[in-house]
Amino acid sequence: MMRVARDARHAALAALLLLAAVLPGAAAAATAAEINSAVDDALERFYAQVQAGREFVESSKGVLVFPEVIQGGFGVGAEYGEGALRIDGRTAEYYATAAGSIGLQIGAQAKTVILCFMEQKALDRFRGSSGWEVGVDGSVALVQIGAGGSIDTTTVRDPIVGFVFGRRGLMFNLSLEGSKFTRLKR
Repeated sequence: MMRVARDARHAALAALLLLAAVLPGAAAAATAAEINSAVDDALERFYAQVQAGREFVESSKGVLVFPEVIQGGFGVGAEYGEGALRIDGRTAEYYATAAGSIGLQIGAQAKTVILCFMEQKALDRFRGSSGWEVGVDGSVALVQIGAGGSIDTTTVRDPIVGFVFGRRGLMFNLSLEGSKFTRLKR
């Protein structure tokens, strides 16, 4: 049992090293100004692609935006990104997200992740944690966009709602399970 855990840790470390080697920009820490600018751009793309997206974000208690989460792997995969938590339209804190995986995977890609905290209690639990993991500390409902790129804000009742974008728009059939979010000092 300990050997399996040790092998998993080694695999995750190898994936992170691969990610850092293949995608050097992903390993470099961004400044607060760089993160804020990228968050602004990501939100504008979201608003342009999703009808009522702006109203949805504005109705949330807080929105966590990772403008670019880089995924890479060769058998063992890893992903990493930096972003900002905005409350009332202003950056409150900076976060990093990271995850590892094992399985059939080759290559690299980038995605944008937006999490909307619809309930104050969910936002408070997230902010009060020292490291928050999807599926362990809370769940995130990934929203499927309806016809015409719209979301029905009256039927979304989950405490935390997530959206994932690729270069061509919203991505479907994805999971954020295992993604860990950690506060950064910027």
